[in-house]
Amino acid sequence: MVRKRERPLRMKIRTGDTVEIISGKDKGQRGRVQRVLPRENRVVVDGLNLVWKHQKPRLITQKGTKIQMPAPLFASKVMLVCPHCDKTTRVGRIRGQDGKLYRVCKKCGEMIDATK
Repeated sequence: MVRKRERPLRMKIRTGDTVEIISGKDKGQRGRVQRVLPRENRVVVDGLNLVWKHQKPRLITQKGTKIQMPAPLFASKVMLVCPHCDKTTRVGRIRGQDGKLYRVCKKCGEMIDATK
């Protein structure tokens, strides 16, 4: 059972980011983040870490089915892909002129949030 934290972690990966899986069965594959679960420190990546979900029939005339769906991954198993240099990178944060915090690529130094 995953222990829930009282306060959500500050995650450096957001919904819509492109990430690459760095360990596990889907290592080296890239995909877009569908959902971020900060309390569990997990992310759901579209089309990766697929599991089968069995559905029971709702009516007597229906049959049970199997559905393939993406399961959450630990955030430490994925790495952000910079939209400028197209490489996996760590994420830094800087304060902009307007006082907001922006994410920055540690390899090329470009702002990640500026492209959105």
